[in-house]
Amino acid sequence: MKIITTAILLGVTLLVVPLFSYFFGTALGPSEWKALHTLIIIVSIAIAYSFIAGELTNNNSQVDKLWSLLPIAYAWVVAAYGDFTPRLAVMSLLVSLWGLRLTVNFAMKGASNWRFWAGEEDYRWLVLRKKPEFNPRWKWTLFNLFFISGYQLVLILLFTLPTIVALQNNSVPLGVFDYIAALLMFFFIGFETVADIQQWNFQSKKHAMIKSGEKLQGDYKKGFLDKGLWALCRHPNYFAEQSIWLCFYLFSVAAGGSWFNWSIAGCLLLIVLFQGSSGFSEEISAGKYPEYEGYRRRVPRFLPFRFKL
Repeated sequence: MKIITTAILLGVTLLVVPLFSYFFGTALGPSEWKALHTLIIIVSIAIAYSFIAGELTNNNSQVDKLWSLLPIAYAWVVAAYGDFTPRLAVMSLLVSLWGLRLTVNFAMKGASNWRFWAGEEDYRWLVLRKKPEFNPRWKWTLFNLFFISGYQLVLILLFTLPTIVALQNNSVPLGVFDYIAALLMFFFIGFETVADIQQWNFQSKKHAMIKSGEKLQGDYKKGFLDKGLWALCRHPNYFAEQSIWLCFYLFSVAAGGSWFNWSIAGCLLLIVLFQGSSGFSEEISAGKYPEYEGYRRRVPRFLPFRFKL
């Protein structure tokens, strides 16, 4: 029931936060509404595809494949409505760099296929499907429609919507704050890349040793990575991902001149999602690796060095 309750809470939040932000934020102009209408058409098609493909193939990683591609499309669509002004162009280029990195990482894990709906499924969906909360099968179908496909794909749209605020303030030139946001976003893309490479190298070596029948020793016997960036926090890749979209939101701050605007909903909801996702991943890891509980007590979840969340 905990999983279903979390999903319901996220769904309610998804409705309440944007509505609250809309009624208390700056009204959109004609150009912003046209851009947003185009984005809504794209996300509606994506939701329908993800749900239908997931049901037909029993592979619920359809959203994972779209996760790195849709923000690129959204950013460039809005940039086109804004005549590719410098801020929108910089935002779109950074999102493209982020998306390219994530797409390559996803392909390395075997999840990509020339048949887009095929490829390996994230192991967590398989574990989740087996939980008693999703029996009988129709409960999983509803979960796929409203959370996996619906919530996650709308969330992807939401955390790219600082582009709409930038479009609202398209005449505001690039400033120092934009450059700071760009440098920070670029740094965290690099940070996430290093974290993923370290994890890939560790897991590849471990599975190669298992496949060859070699006896696991040291860290490989322990089963999980706790060196490099993974010694600073338990999820350096998740920490970087959340930081990337917080930095992306800063462009809307630079454009609008206010620290708070309605487009903050996306990055805040992403943080909520990662809290639940990381908790579920750690539940699986703790069940597989005896030493993981000690690692969890010793090392912070997201924020390196200081705080344990």
